[in-house]
Amino acid sequence: METILLVAAEPFEFGGFKPILGKTEVLPWPLAFARSAVVKGRRWLMVADGVGARLAARAALCAGSRASVDKVVSTGFCGALEAALEIGDVFVATRVLRGDGSPVCDAVDPHCNRLHRRGALASVDRVAANPAARRALGERGAAAVEMEAAGVAGWALGRGCPFYCVRAVTDAADESFSIDFDGARDAEGRFRKSKVVLAAMRRPWRSVPELASLAWRGRRCSRVLGEFLADCAF
Repeated sequence: METILLVAAEPFEFGGFKPILGKTEVLPWPLAFARSAVVKGRRWLMVADGVGARLAARAALCAGSRASVDKVVSTGFCGALEAALEIGDVFVATRVLRGDGSPVCDAVDPHCNRLHRRGALASVDRVAANPAARRALGERGAAAVEMEAAGVAGWALGRGCPFYCVRAVTDAADESFSIDFDGARDAEGRFRKSKVVLAAMRRPWRSVPELASLAWRGRRCSRVLGEFLADCAF
């Protein structure tokens, strides 16, 4: 059976997949999240262990050392850099760029008939928290931004595995975050919920509704993303 490794940053990015997964197996791996399921005749390995390229590459390495992997998908959420990208859109990366616009690699087309957008994806080390940061990345050729794809791509290419990148848009190009999400990361780079909550309490009138909105968007985007991935040919 062909095995597809899906690597996200956070477990909740897989939360909306439940309707299409059926029975899942919890994998006893040293990661925040590791599950296995059979979807349309393929085995899906789903792993997540924190934000950023280094942690994503490490999660992929952990999975690859414990299971045979045929194809690799960097997945989860992304932010829009173009006004035409709307919240809830599925974004398929055609290539991955670094923050300075230099290329990491091309990505394979997953071949899905569901509606989606395509373009170059910027994979960066820090949250693109405001329109100015997003505009700068857009001027370097990217249409969307996230934080893990470069690490997953490096691992996949090193293993000779086909690399795909499929994301869902959770925030618009003209949005700003009131919460300092980078300041809420620990030494390993992971977001700490306690730090996020403390940061939100500094401006509760704005930050609490912002968190609630992001949570709602995440649930919506995760469901749309799971449905899309289930229909991909890979």
